[in-house]
Amino acid sequence: MNVWFVTGTDTDAGKTLVTSALLYAARQQQLSTLGLKPVASGSEQTSDGLRNDDALALQRQSVPSVDYATVNTITFAPAIAPHLAAIETGQPLKASAITHLLRKTFTQTPRDFTLIEGAGGWRVPLNAQEDFADLAIALKLPVILVVGLKLGCLNHARLTAEAIRADGLHLAGWAGSVVDPAFAADSTRFEANIAHLKTRLAAHCLGIIPHLDAPEAATAAPYLSLEPL
Repeated sequence: MNVWFVTGTDTDAGKTLVTSALLYAARQQQLSTLGLKPVASGSEQTSDGLRNDDALALQRQSVPSVDYATVNTITFAPAIAPHLAAIETGQPLKASAITHLLRKTFTQTPRDFTLIEGAGGWRVPLNAQEDFADLAIALKLPVILVVGLKLGCLNHARLTAEAIRADGLHLAGWAGSVVDPAFAADSTRFEANIAHLKTRLAAHCLGIIPHLDAPEAATAAPYLSLEPL
């Protein structure tokens, strides 16, 4: 099964940019693609219903095309932690129900390259007992870690990698995304930080996306490589 779970070192680490860019890169290799964001909060009401920008970005990179509900089955309007949005809207989240839906999607929509984007970081709650990590654990998926490159990212990245491995999963690779331009302003220090991550994460580096004026899949994809996967 050519499916990977994408997590991040934090909220706004660049997960959607990396996920959509990897899907775009796969499309350029003539692979069929599918991007999934099973749970999304922070969505806008449209004439078609609630729509989440991150999920829409993944839908655009899913070829052959799929409907929105395939990409994002659980959508919340409030831009808050999903477990809180679930409580406020009376729609409890359960890992077993979500993984059941994902398995159905894998069967009904088989693709050469499928990515599932989580929410926030590895330990973001689904409910009082379960985290988004439990989705990847239940499905036994290899994990791609997106490191938001900013001050503090070395600690966040290493702790997340340790948690992924402690949960018994394979860290298939990691990608960096410069979310704070100041962090990359001194090239010598920046390269030293990247070298540290490459050594201590002990996983394939899929690439480093610089801070982009137009952060889109097409502009980010050239900085990433699918080969290590």
